[in-house]
Amino acid sequence: MKRNLPIACFLLVLSTFPISHSSMAQSITLEEIRGLIIKDWHRARVYTTDYLAAMPADKYGFKPVDSIRTFAQQMLHLALANFFLMSNATDKESPAYAKVDLEHSQGAQSKDSVTYYVTRSYDFCINAIKELPLNKWGEKKQLFSFVDQRLGFMMKVYEHQEHHRSQTIIYMRLVGISIPPQR
Repeated sequence: MKRNLPIACFLLVLSTFPISHSSMAQSITLEEIRGLIIKDWHRARVYTTDYLAAMPADKYGFKPVDSIRTFAQQMLHLALANFFLMSNATDKESPAYAKVDLEHSQGAQSKDSVTYYVTRSYDFCINAIKELPLNKWGEKKQLFSFVDQRLGFMMKVYEHQEHHRSQTIIYMRLVGISIPPQR
């Protein structure tokens, strides 16, 4: 009986506090969602920039096998897709250089060039998200045969850049580079 007394007292005290599910749940506004998305894009920009900095300039032309992209091409593909896909999601016009096949342009393959285009693509995405009015986030858009809300397409752009940055891990490991820690 003595062992049950502390438990009984605890339950009695606990029952005096009004607890409701609605007081525990918190709503989130679209503006707060935008802030979370922008925060993730900033973090992804820093993380990708760390990858670009870690890979030696003389290894930007490296590819694990002949049938796939070089490290530079992989990162340029990421950048061009950021521009193209986010432009579709938000109707923000991409810069002229983002409409050129940088992935296969000899002049774009250097470490400095790749870093420039990749970081500009992240800036473009961040600014496009900041500038798109929240009342348009639910509008339907189409890209090729895909139809989704603008927010859905913005999330797919984020997923795409994560996918391609992750692919470069094998490039870096094969040339003996340590992967930068995730932030």
